[in-house]
Amino acid sequence: MASIGTLWTVPVQVPGKIIRAAAAFGGVTIDLPASYVHFEDNKKPEFLSKFPHGKIPSFEGKNGFKLFESTAIARYVAGLAPNSGLLGKSPEDAALIDQWIHLAESEVDTYTALIRNLVNGNVPGYTKPVHTALLERQLRALSTLEKHISSRTFFVGERITLADIYVAGLVQRALSVNIDKALRPKFPNLIRHTETIINQPAFKGIFEPTPVLETAPVFSPPKKEKEVKPAKPAAPPAPKAEKPKKKEEDDEDDNLVPEEPKVKNPLEDLPKSTLNLEDWKRAYSNKETRGPGGALEWFYENYDKTGFSVWRVDFKYPSELTQIFMSNNQVGGFFNRLEASRKYLFGSVGVLGEANNSLISGALILRGQDAEPVVNVAPDWESYDFKKLDLEKAEDKAFFEGALAWDLEIDGKKWADGKNVSDLPPVLPE
Repeated sequence: MASIGTLWTVPVQVPGKIIRAAAAFGGVTIDLPASYVHFEDNKKPEFLSKFPHGKIPSFEGKNGFKLFESTAIARYVAGLAPNSGLLGKSPEDAALIDQWIHLAESEVDTYTALIRNLVNGNVPGYTKPVHTALLERQLRALSTLEKHISSRTFFVGERITLADIYVAGLVQRALSVNIDKALRPKFPNLIRHTETIINQPAFKGIFEPTPVLETAPVFSPPKKEKEVKPAKPAAPPAPKAEKPKKKEEDDEDDNLVPEEPKVKNPLEDLPKSTLNLEDWKRAYSNKETRGPGGALEWFYENYDKTGFSVWRVDFKYPSELTQIFMSNNQVGGFFNRLEASRKYLFGSVGVLGEANNSLISGALILRGQDAEPVVNVAPDWESYDFKKLDLEKAEDKAFFEGALAWDLEIDGKKWADGKNVSDLPPVLPE
């Protein structure tokens, strides 16, 4: 079959691989440029005259038709091979194919790229809370894909479509960037699907084998260059009878500023409690929250109301909240700023409602009978109201249980997303 045109891409570019795979599966021939140097050729006037944004993949057909943006190119290529089935058999199929492609691009690959650039230092100002928030969004989307494909061979219908090629290509990139051995068991069906697709005979030479990461890369701050101090003039030789100074005394003023003494946390002086907070966190993580033998039952059996107290927490300024995921990231940031008090508290706080009409509320289990000594380590603690709950009162008990079970409802606003304070890995929403 004669070539339909030229695709500007580079061998490692995943969207380019996806387009090439779609062409190969449909029996469509595409040329690659004889020579192309990225970041050089795509900045030249002749390239920009065809593709003004200077991006790849870009496509130019033999008939002069031009396209950029990978999804548009892939759909065009698939449409030239109608018997391939890549675009489905009905308008419903086509819509579902677009749905899964869009989810994989916007909710998996976007966060994969951000995580890679953040960890590599390509994005300045690395912070752990941002990294955690990006990872949670990526894993949530991967979980959606895993759940769907767990009972199917392909994403839409009974044969390979463009959705399968897109999902497999973008999931393979996630597996190469940060989905390591610890996370892979969460996605057995998605990984099975990825391997099935990339190993199709038609795709030989397009996709490489999927690597298995032992551990995900972590951010390493750049080493600061040591300041070179001007050499001091040579000192006159000391008298023979004088003992040479010790090295510590010869150092300039490195040790002249005494270290600030550590202030003992007053919570350490509280009488020993019968409730082991780490045991509670483990019970909450491993058990169903409600029901016989559940986490709440464990808590009530072991709760020490003298050594601990239970509190309701509410963000004071709900009118400032906009998107649900942004508000949930705010909760995560608040919890991260409570790090210094982590061994004295457990929390389950969520975002209730919908975009531009939500609130932040939840429950905390705190050491002692006063909230402030525990939460004042967070600079923004005064942006929240804290009210002690009495678990003997039905209303307070229902609020506490709803916050821990993530089914709390306030003024008609239902729980949309949430986070826990725990030393154990976070529990991601379904």
